[in-house]
Amino acid sequence: MKNDITAPMAKMIPKELEIHGDKRTDNYYWLNDRDNPDVLTYLTAENDYTKRLMQHTETFQKTLFEEMKGRIKEDDTTVPYKLNGYWYSTRYETGKDYPVFVRKKESLEAPEEILFDCNVMAREHAYFNLGAIAISPDNTLAAFSTDIVSRRQYTIQIKNLRTGEIYADKILNTTGSATWANDNKTLFYARKDEQTLRSHKIFKHQLNAPETEDVEVYHEKDETFNTFVYKSKSKKFIVIGSSSTLTTEYRFLDADTPDAEFNLFQKRIRELDYSISHYGDHFYIIANSDGATNFKLLKTKLNATEKEHWEEVLPHRDDVLIEDIEIFKSHLVINERENGLNRLRIRSWNGKEDYYLPFNSETYTVFIGNNPDFESDSLRYGFNSLTSPSAIIDYNLKTKKSEVKKEQIVLGGTFKKENYVSERIWATARDGTRIPMSLVYKKGMKRNGKNPLLQYGYGSYGSTIDPSFSSIRLSLLDRGFIYVIAHIRGGEYLGRQWYENGKLLKKRNTFTDFIDCSRHLIEQSYTSKEHLYAYGGSAGGLLMGAVINMNPELYHGVLAAVPFVDVVTTMLDDSIPLTTGEYDEWGDPNRPVYYNYMKSYSPYDNVEAKAYPNLLVTAGLHDSQVQYWEPAKWVAKLRALKTDANRLLLHTDMDSGHSGASGRFESLKEVALEYAFLLDLEGIGN
Repeated sequence: MKNDITAPMAKMIPKELEIHGDKRTDNYYWLNDRDNPDVLTYLTAENDYTKRLMQHTETFQKTLFEEMKGRIKEDDTTVPYKLNGYWYSTRYETGKDYPVFVRKKESLEAPEEILFDCNVMAREHAYFNLGAIAISPDNTLAAFSTDIVSRRQYTIQIKNLRTGEIYADKILNTTGSATWANDNKTLFYARKDEQTLRSHKIFKHQLNAPETEDVEVYHEKDETFNTFVYKSKSKKFIVIGSSSTLTTEYRFLDADTPDAEFNLFQKRIRELDYSISHYGDHFYIIANSDGATNFKLLKTKLNATEKEHWEEVLPHRDDVLIEDIEIFKSHLVINERENGLNRLRIRSWNGKEDYYLPFNSETYTVFIGNNPDFESDSLRYGFNSLTSPSAIIDYNLKTKKSEVKKEQIVLGGTFKKENYVSERIWATARDGTRIPMSLVYKKGMKRNGKNPLLQYGYGSYGSTIDPSFSSIRLSLLDRGFIYVIAHIRGGEYLGRQWYENGKLLKKRNTFTDFIDCSRHLIEQSYTSKEHLYAYGGSAGGLLMGAVINMNPELYHGVLAAVPFVDVVTTMLDDSIPLTTGEYDEWGDPNRPVYYNYMKSYSPYDNVEAKAYPNLLVTAGLHDSQVQYWEPAKWVAKLRALKTDANRLLLHTDMDSGHSGASGRFESLKEVALEYAFLLDLEGIGN
């Protein structure tokens, strides 16, 4: 760190916050006012400081950017899929940031029809995202949504695919998705609350009618729930769903009669989590009913959908999590997870076949791909591993033969999968629980404690971070880094109970698991404290904040991307987007037991006068998930209290939100900054 560069110091304006007889003083509460010129001045000052501190790496950042970009095939096309007589695909063109959505009628040899060229649509915008495209049943219209702020508030419009005309219909402040009824003129969509951004209402829109005439068909009044709408794969039903962290509820309507009333499928029951799919005379249900923690598969007749009529198809198993199903006319495909690994189970409707597709690895990712055609005999799925690029595979359910439709190409001429090694190891947590980790590194690595190692974690919402391939990550691996995914509690890697044991009043398990994994990696000489780095974003940024409060001495540096760090204040403010829907994850701090528990680990509330690792924090000014002021306040408080001379950098993207820059390659510049930060700390400059 150069001594002549002075770090910005945010002014302190004490604000007293009191609840349950407990007082907290927040010196940086004022930063949550984005209309205050002083806020933008401070964020700009932090950006300038980061730029100056990292100025000596700018050439290296450009090298990293070009290196990562150079591995990506610029003129690329997705594998086409067939839907209602058309083949749909997305392609990218050399030198352009955004996708082009196209289709061909009946045959892949037919002329290409451009649906949307996002490069043209994005020209006038610093940020652009095409949210979703819904094609009408007669193939003539496309409902599409756009976000030009990065706040995930989408505007829905309708395009005539025959003439290219974009109709006057314009629906603001939606989730982005739209669903056509079978009459080709009725559109269902979900609208968001303007302030909280909770999707709380479902509306019905008539083609060419003003938005003011749209009919509200459902209002989700429970502030802990979000609502959404979709069409069943069979195209028979329009389905409205309501979901919270623990509970779901559905309504359905014949897609041929959009003006009829929706039927309640099963009234919500606290902690009854279920999902529905239609096939023939039945609905198929994945549910955790009757103690089925890892879910079971059931079915029920179309005219008797209440829980008492549900019949078991696949029983609950303590060691197998049912994640999803895909229904075809001849087969049912079940995506299961056992011992952390995904499996695809194939069952014929006639009961003659029941088997698994074979996968031989402990560090792979497999997922059901895009299979919109109910009549198809082909299952499309994706496969990759920490050392193998992504492949899209079609498996013929009749012939049982597989065809690799596409494998990710890694350009540059230097990548060979056999030059890398992956493995899965297990650490023992302080309570005796075994925690799995997936590792990848360059062949020839020696366990001598000198290897730089980047440990990644998330551990919230039951979200499982599977070990997947990244061509971008090669820029670290090729420079000697080991990359580790810690499958800590709070995700569902080892089943639903793995999630239950990492949330609410067991949330601390997530943090201590990560720390215990770090200690194991050091004890086993994969790395040392001098070379260990940690990385997490969003709720994983909360993880970063918690672990460096608890054990800052273990890490030489930390990357915290859009971190959720001001847990108590955010969860007490139900006007902030998404807060009320989070109560089942973190607890409701209006209740003393949850307030006291989350205050005990909230990163912002537990910053102390002590030494912290080198730290790079990122934020998005328009972030709808984690408001920009959380990382800004955290950095301000750390800067005022920390006793070390380590780097503390905040970089706020003034044009984007939670997911970062919208351009295909623009986001690589953010990665280049992060990688340069890590590599510079290791003394690696090329």
